Amino acid sequence: MPVYFLTGQHRPGVTQRSGAPLKPATTAGPAPSPRGAPVAGAPTNPLAGRFRAFAAEQSKYRLAAAEAMPEAKYGFKPTAAQWTFGKIITHIAGDNLITCGAIAGEKPTEHAKVSPTASKAEQVSALKSSLEFCTAAIAKITDAQMADSVSYYGSPALRVDALIGLVEDWSDHYSQQAGYLRLNGILPPTAKKS
Repeated sequence: MPVYFLTGQHRPGVTQRSGAPLKPATTAGPAPSPRGAPVAGAPTNPLAGRFRAFAAEQSKYRLAAAEAMPEAKYGFKPTAAQWTFGKIITHIAGDNLITCGAIAGEKPTEHAKVSPTASKAEQVSALKSSLEFCTAAIAKITDAQMADSVSYYGSPALRVDALIGLVEDWSDHYSQQAGYLRLNGILPPTAKKS
């Protein structure tokens, strides 16, 4: 049975037309570098650099979303089964310390645990502190350290596992933040025009 792509996007090296079977590409590009050989003009530590760029851009959205929600709405939750907005903020702050501690290869410094019912100022402060900890942890890594062994949630893992976990967690919880903001008539930071 043939495989079909129904969108305009395609995988490198494969051509397609909407509804047509995939066929290998016939155009040749530049010859790849031998495995492990440096590519002229390539940035130093491109993988770590991508994670740094992600953290720099995305951390400001998490913080802006926390700041955008009025304090009176920090107890808001769409249904009885869901977390409150404050619980999401304190969860992100706490998880950042664990995940970015693994990225740094060290235990995070002790921070006072903030309750989901604490004031907005306390929760935003804890979130901001955790984001600064993540920025510092990611700033230190190099591509050569991606496969280093670290402790992540008490289990052995690779440093890159914690980096991917950070991307997944931030994406998951920002979608919650954005949804909660919209349910309260507030435009999320990423939806605002610059």
